[in-house]
Amino acid sequence: MRVIRIGAALVAASALTLGLAACGGDGGDGDTAAYTTVADKAKGAKKLIVGTKWDQPSLGLKKGAEPEGFDVDVAKYVVKELAGGAEVEIEWKESASSNREAFLANGTVDIIFATYSITDSRKEKVTFGGPYIVAHQDVMVRADDTKIAKPQDLAGKRICQAAGSNSYKRITDPPPDGELDLDAELVGAANYSECVQKLGGNNLDAVTTDDLILAGFAKQAGEAGGGFKILGQPFTDEKYGVGLKKGDTKTCEAVNAAITKMYQDGTAQKLFEKWFAGTQGLTAPTGAPQFEPCA
Repeated sequence: MRVIRIGAALVAASALTLGLAACGGDGGDGDTAAYTTVADKAKGAKKLIVGTKWDQPSLGLKKGAEPEGFDVDVAKYVVKELAGGAEVEIEWKESASSNREAFLANGTVDIIFATYSITDSRKEKVTFGGPYIVAHQDVMVRADDTKIAKPQDLAGKRICQAAGSNSYKRITDPPPDGELDLDAELVGAANYSECVQKLGGNNLDAVTTDDLILAGFAKQAGEAGGGFKILGQPFTDEKYGVGLKKGDTKTCEAVNAAITKMYQDGTAQKLFEKWFAGTQGLTAPTGAPQFEPCA
């Protein structure tokens, strides 16, 4: 990398049960511990805690009582399918990139839809359903920037390092974990909304992450009279997965069935159009992505 800058079986079983119980909601007899998977809890308790981003326009942005965006709408669809079509009470929990694994492990949330790219390292800690869509990493710069025209131009430039996100590694690291292996200066930020603020304040040269995330911020800036542009040169595939507690394969399989239905009945395409219509360089998906094995 080149950058400037007791009983194991019983414990594991107990952790899964207690983690789900800690998320709240109870079944007909009031016993939350009865639910050993999120799918069981959705059907029995009809209440789940769902983690999403709260700072990403068009994906997960909290403007009122609850967040809104593509990820949020996908979550509502999938959760209802987990419950067999019944309405489920959802408690929304902000889940930043830096705390997603911990929230799943300790039961703070039941399930996460939060631009959660599936990676080999994350699969060691999380069971992923999906992906429900595949994004592609790209680069966003200020609208008047003429020096950065392609990702390779980021050599020697200031790029954002959002806490908990691996996107910067695609620029600074070689394969297999990275992509371009460029010398770049990393500027830290708590999240991508802070990255975008720093870009607008000329404290960064570029923000590089998934094109869907960048599209939401570019659209928001345009509506507010600001100006960013996306290079339109994607160079990775980012598989957005549904995060589950490690080992919950029953829910994973149910999530995949729900995503399949979401594409078959046209809902996925309608939601994409709802949140990303008119964004240059983005094309609505025509079918469900190939799922990762539930493990």
